[in-house]
Amino acid sequence: MGYQKEVGTAIVGCGNIAAHYCSAMPQHPILRLAGVTDRNDWRATAYANYYSVRKYESLDDVLNDPGVELVLNLTSPRSHFPVSKACLEAGKNVYSEKPLAMSFPEAQQLVKLAEQKGRYIASAPSRLLAETAQTMWKALGEKAVGTVHAIYAEMDGGLIYQSRYKEWVNEVGMHWPYRDEFEVGCTIEHAGYPVSWLAAFFGPVQSVTAYATCQIPDLKTDLKLEMIPPDLTVACLKFKSGPVARLTSSWIAPADHSIRIFGDTGTLSTADVWAPRSPVYITRSRNMRIGPKTISIPRKREYPLAVPPGGASAKKASRTVLRSPRAVARKLRARFLHLRKRVDFCLGPAELATALRESRPCKLSPEYCLHNTEVVLAIHNSLDTGSHHEVTTSFRPMDPESWALPKFSGV
Repeated sequence: MGYQKEVGTAIVGCGNIAAHYCSAMPQHPILRLAGVTDRNDWRATAYANYYSVRKYESLDDVLNDPGVELVLNLTSPRSHFPVSKACLEAGKNVYSEKPLAMSFPEAQQLVKLAEQKGRYIASAPSRLLAETAQTMWKALGEKAVGTVHAIYAEMDGGLIYQSRYKEWVNEVGMHWPYRDEFEVGCTIEHAGYPVSWLAAFFGPVQSVTAYATCQIPDLKTDLKLEMIPPDLTVACLKFKSGPVARLTSSWIAPADHSIRIFGDTGTLSTADVWAPRSPVYITRSRNMRIGPKTISIPRKREYPLAVPPGGASAKKASRTVLRSPRAVARKLRARFLHLRKRVDFCLGPAELATALRESRPCKLSPEYCLHNTEVVLAIHNSLDTGSHHEVTTSFRPMDPESWALPKFSGV
């Protein structure tokens, strides 16, 4: 399908994450990078030179450029609301890094403003649009594990203060924004990944019951932090459709980004919601009688990943067993750096731009993004507000991509 023209796109916020968007953008011809800007002139200059694009001197310059239709708001989380608000008021469409805003009323205000202005707004994460999530969604639609009753999801990042976070630098020379990350917290930064998948799979969340705590209050850093967020949250999400999910986010437990979906005929799982094309498995149990005891022997099979038109076929997962803890740590670190380079951060912006050109609703609708924001903030804020939250937002039912729909038999 052809398009009248590319969508002129500007990046506001030239921090560490912007390189992941810039490097992925050439995969999406619908997006044309018009230029970049940042309050820090050195950062904006570095990105403009590295990617050979225009440097806008200010946000106003971006908003006054008629060639820019879409703004990628990649600023720090506490700047998301004012920057997105200014863009919408200027008539620009907005794709924001997560969260939409640091408070729910501000997020509501942005969605209402976009509607009033007749503009699109969506937010990360957009990994729902990639192969692994689409494959799990397809498998659920095919009742591959029967009726789902419960889900366990993990977003653990390990003991962050023991990592060499001050040495994490991208190809443009920008450091990982550890101060912002520490002050925003692991739940707001990471819980949106499984929440966005599960909301799409099972529909709106009805209620959130959560517990949050600060187990390492100073994160053992030499920084003077303005705020100390929870470093461990555990939440139960009750979906209107029936299932219940247990979601854990922390900077304490060893790295684990897995999802396990429990049905009455098996378990649907993947090891990493961050990883591109993380294999999807169906595990079934066969009960065997041995003497007076019954044991369950799992039978695990890989479920073929759905591959979008023109996409690369998925590779088999490695079965290498690493016994040395130090070797495991090295392997995980190398894998993390490699995967970050391969993750397509522009799936969301490209979908928004395509929706704009086709004059249709964006698949990551404002209502869906607002709903996810409410759920994540409810978990994060439970340290101060208490454990239970009745969710006030909803969204229309969603469907997987057409390329994920053909039925696969044999699993």
